[in-house]
Order: sequence, then C-alpha cells, then structure tokens
Amino acid sequence: MKRPLSNWSGSVRFTPGDIAQPETEAEIVELLRRTRTHRRKIRLIGSGHSFTPLVETDATLISLERLQGVEAVDATKQLATVRAGSTLKSLSQSFLEKGWSFENLGDINAQSIAGAISTGTHGTGIHLGSLSEQVVSLTLVTADGETLHCSAKQNGDLFQAARLSLGSLGILTRVQLRVKPLYQLHYVSQPLPLKEVLNNLDAYKENHRHFECYWFPYTDTVQAKFLNPTDLLPSKQRWKSIFNKLVLENGVFWLLSEAARLFPSLSPRVSRMSARGIPRFEEKGAAQSLFVTPRLVRFQEMEYAIPANALPPVLEEMKATIESHRFPVHFPVEIRFVKGDDIWLSPAYQQDSAFVAVHMYKGMPYQAYFSAMEQIFLRYGGRPHWGKMHSLEGKDLARRYPRWDDFLRVRQQLDPEGRFLNPYLKRILGFEETRHPAPTPS
Repeated sequence: MKRPLSNWSGSVRFTPGDIAQPETEAEIVELLRRTRTHRRKIRLIGSGHSFTPLVETDATLISLERLQGVEAVDATKQLATVRAGSTLKSLSQSFLEKGWSFENLGDINAQSIAGAISTGTHGTGIHLGSLSEQVVSLTLVTADGETLHCSAKQNGDLFQAARLSLGSLGILTRVQLRVKPLYQLHYVSQPLPLKEVLNNLDAYKENHRHFECYWFPYTDTVQAKFLNPTDLLPSKQRWKSIFNKLVLENGVFWLLSEAARLFPSLSPRVSRMSARGIPRFEEKGAAQSLFVTPRLVRFQEMEYAIPANALPPVLEEMKATIESHRFPVHFPVEIRFVKGDDIWLSPAYQQDSAFVAVHMYKGMPYQAYFSAMEQIFLRYGGRPHWGKMHSLEGKDLARRYPRWDDFLRVRQQLDPEGRFLNPYLKRILGFEETRHPAPTPS
C-alpha cells in the first residue's frame, strides 16, 4: 500500500510509487541496475528536513536509513569514514564514544550525513566551512550502477560536483570527513543592542571560533551566541540549559506563536516579548552537545548566503522593510557565518559569507514576507541555501555560480537520462532549457 509522506515543516506532501531501503552498497548497485531496465525515476530521502520539494517523486524513493555507522577513524590523519545514511546525531554520539568531534555542526542534528552534504548544511564560524567542505572523499553509485570513488586527487571534477549535488548525480554510500579530537566548548548567550553587534561585527567574527546572532523584528535587540574552545570542566547544572532550551525557547515560544497565528496583529508585540526574554547564561560541555539546539516549534524557512561584509546594510534594509510593510512576523532573523570554499554549487563559493535566515511559524502566510526579504538578498549578490525556500530557477541561478555549467556537464555525463531528476530539480537546474556535452572527468 502506498504511503503518503511529508517533510518536517509540512510544506511538501507526496506519495512515492514505492520506497526502497537498501542496507548495503551492493544492494544499491543492484537496485539501480534493476530500475534502469524499466527506466524508473529515482529520488533519495534523508530525514525530510529540507523545506523544498527536493525529494518529491511518484516513482521510486530510496531511503538510506539502514546504511548507518562509522566504518573507521584514522587517528593519524584525523579522518572518519562513515556510511551515508548515518544521522548527524548518531555520528556525534559515535564520535563522542571514540573521542572525536565534528569540526563544526549546525543547530539541528536530525539530518543524514548524505542529505546534509547534498544541500550544503552548515554551522557558524567565519574560519570554518560547511559540512560539504569538511568532506575529503566520497563514494557514489551512478544511475547505471557504477561505483565511483572521488577526492581532490581522484576524479577531481566529480568530487567538486558531488560534495554538494542535490542528490542529482547518484547515490552517496560512503563519506570521509575531517574530524577533531574531542574538545569542549564554552557557550555564552546574552542580549545585545543591534547597533552594538553591527559595530563590533568584525571583532565578534574574528575573536570567537563560533559566533551567531538572532535579531528580533520590531526591536533593536539581538541574542548573541559565542562558543569557544575551553579546558574547563563541563557545567554541572545542566537543568538551567535544559530549562532555557525546552521551556523558554520551545514551550513558551510555541504558546506565543499560537497567539500570533490566531491574531497576526500581535506579531510585533510577541517579537518584543521574546526579545525581553532573551536568556543570559553560559554552559560548558562537549562540542557536539553544544552545537545542537532543540527545534520543537515548526516553521517555514528561507535562507540566503550574502558576502559577509554586506550584512550591516542588508540588516538595515530588512529592518526598514519589515517595519514599513508591517509583516506579521515574530520569529527572529538568524545570522551565521561560513568560510568561503571551492565547491561548485556552494552558496559560499569563493566568498566568506553571512547566512541570513528568515522564518514564519507553521500555519501563517509567509509568501509576501519571504519575497520581500529575498529581493533584498538578491540585490546584494545572495545565493539561496539549497534546502530552504527560494523562488529562483535555472537561468537565475546560473548567473550566481561561476561553475554552474561545469556542474551541469558532470551531471549530464553521469545521468544522461535524467533518472535522478524530479520536476523541481529540472526547474532549478534549468535541465530542460540547455543540454551540455559530456566531459571527461579529471
């Protein structure tokens, strides 16, 4: 019996023709060869945390949730080889038990490592890259069932395309990541004036391993978060952190969000109340435990990467536009920083970036607000996060990525029949607009 599926936010609902859950790479190879005979379309699903229809299909949907675990850790080279279906949460726990940590993580760990890499998931830290940038090699099974290994030295073009591919090249089965010996972080949260944050932005970015902030619309208040390595012992009174994250940031905020949904005109007041409730607290603990924050209040999200030095004028325009249009928004604007990289479809390609995310509570209209914010991001050279909502199509995106055509050529070579494409991918990749000759991988 066919089973309808939904993503985390409820923005995407679909019913696949069938769902396959291979447990080994050999099963994936056989599955692809068998479905090729019948010219079956294929999409991949991770944990469903993308806000866009990346995985939507009425054909075969492949889940890698049974392809789990850490295969090996090379202590000398500080490299971990992991199976592609492993969640960030399970890998964090396995690393913790083995005495290792991710270089960096975002604040949600429900994603599979394959999904996180394929969409460019990131944390914050101007000298730290996204999860895709932490990859040093990977294994990919192509549409015809061929297994390819790639790194910077082996199949280099494929490596640069596959580190962020939207699941359009093949199926990731194995990933090798840089890791660090287990380390502790000291986390400080505090409210600060928006003007102070913008005036000290360079110092905050440069002087802290991780810095991020949340600006509350209709206020001049920011929640600033600083995380730095420490040799101090983990905090003993964990209940304070749990209370802040579960009760204040989720329970109370959910009640306020429901009020805003029922009475949208309350949104500015709810935002101001939330800003007044920003907690002042600090905590020390293992890196993987402090990167993550529970996200129990559901929402829709759009996120763009802009040049890091463009953040002050972008925020000023966002503030003026929100107040001018009186958008019913109470969710804070999230701001994180990512080091520039050389990955072809990375939003941080060749530029240190500020990632600016806007949210709307689930059940509240978001289109007008997101559209207005998107226009600001685009004026400053913004590139959308691939797992978040945006309105761009292939022709728009091609102008923003210098290696766009290179990616399409590799994609065409590996999947000339478009078996890994769904209607959404065809639209954002411009696949039906332009055909490219197949190259020879380096």
